[in-house]
Amino acid sequence: MAVRIRLKMMGRKAQPFFRIVVAEAQSKRDGKEIEILGYYDPRAAKEKQLAIERDRIQHWLGVGALPTTTVANLLKRAEVKPS
Repeated sequence: MAVRIRLKMMGRKAQPFFRIVVAEAQSKRDGKEIEILGYYDPRAAKEKQLAIERDRIQHWLGVGALPTTTVANLLKRAEVKPS
């Protein structure tokens, strides 16, 4: 079972809101997730755009979950280092 850390799209039309989730690599973009790790709101003010659970992200990175390119950029912005 390959596991990815990726974005799950929420919100309404023209008002995107994303959850950062751990999901199986073969599941749909908005399908069932294993765990919710935070959120990303591109429309919010800069300091409120990104909220993550650092300890849980470190755990999933430690057990081999791979972040998508977009999530990797968000983690870099939040200064989360892979363990």
